[in-house]
Amino acid sequence: MKLVALSFLLGATVVFLAMSFWQSAGAPAWAGYVKAAAEAGMIGALADWFAVTALFRHPLGLRIPHTAIIPTRKDVLGDSLGEFVGSNFLSEQVVRERLRRVGVARRLGGWLAEPANAERVTAELATVVRGAVTVLRDEDVQAVLEQAVVKRVVAVPWGPPLGKLLGGVFADGAHHKLVDLLCDRAYDWVKDNHGTVLRVVSDRAPNWSPRFVDSMVADKVYGEVLSFAWLVKTDPNHPMRLAIDKFLGEFAADLQSDQATMERAEQVKHQVLAHPEVQKLIGSAWATAKGMLLDAAEDPSSELRRRVREGLASLGRRLTDDDALRGKVDSWVEGAAAYVVLNYRDEITTLITDTVRRWDAEETSRKIELQVGRDLQFIRINGTVVGALAGLVIYSVAQLIL
Repeated sequence: MKLVALSFLLGATVVFLAMSFWQSAGAPAWAGYVKAAAEAGMIGALADWFAVTALFRHPLGLRIPHTAIIPTRKDVLGDSLGEFVGSNFLSEQVVRERLRRVGVARRLGGWLAEPANAERVTAELATVVRGAVTVLRDEDVQAVLEQAVVKRVVAVPWGPPLGKLLGGVFADGAHHKLVDLLCDRAYDWVKDNHGTVLRVVSDRAPNWSPRFVDSMVADKVYGEVLSFAWLVKTDPNHPMRLAIDKFLGEFAADLQSDQATMERAEQVKHQVLAHPEVQKLIGSAWATAKGMLLDAAEDPSSELRRRVREGLASLGRRLTDDDALRGKVDSWVEGAAAYVVLNYRDEITTLITDTVRRWDAEETSRKIELQVGRDLQFIRINGTVVGALAGLVIYSVAQLIL
């Protein structure tokens, strides 16, 4: 394009010289019109060449004021560009209006409702989970678990909340199945351990007692114990069962109000947490969870990925069909974008200005010239043509007047 623009200048110069020589040899009157047009075209071409060149460098190497504008005023131009972007694109009103026209929630819902897209998002989330879990060091996670979970569990008294929980369970009668199980097991144990009961009774008998008497007493005791166990098992209103209910209710109340019981509960808590098996379980909790997460993230057919995929697709359908939910999501998006714009606009525009400031001046000028230079060369071409036409008009008017 530079060659094309230069050819227009050279063409105007050749025409000007030819007309000048012809006029000196007695050319007709119309040659003056052509000469004037060519002369004005040369002037226009030279003026626009100067203007275009002055944007990127000093014309002919001469340091004329207000030339090489882009290299010398690069930083100022970067600051102006950052300010322009911040004022016209990063204003809260512009961002909210644009997001409102886009309809982020509806578009997102329609996109997520497609099974292929839901699967794609699930796969990306699985990749993120795998990366995060792999990067985390086990000892760091263990320390966090101990700080955030174990110490908080130790710090919170167990008595009152446990008593409140047990009180609700006992009041609803949900514990009766456990009592039934204990009664069944107690009866089965007595029934299956006849010899053990006889031996215990015999061992407690006096030395002077005859053995046949011990056997009779032991059989009688065993029968009574077995009968008692059977009655407790089969009668829901047996006094033993009622006594157990009363004891459990009082125990739940004591956990909430009795200081001695609450202190005993705290002692039990510390003993349980200090037990080696419990410590081993706490230490292996992250390793177990980590393995489960990695396995679930790796397997496309895992329950975790299936539920995430179904949840995303369901969310997409709701965003498409539920106007209220869609309005809330759009409001959240607009609010988040507005918050970012209001609080971080300067940082965003600084990214532009700092980036431009780091550019090399000559390299920046060259890149910009390569991007817009073709259009700028048309300015030179148009300057030649318009200058020629203007020169022709001025010469014609002067001839008419004179």
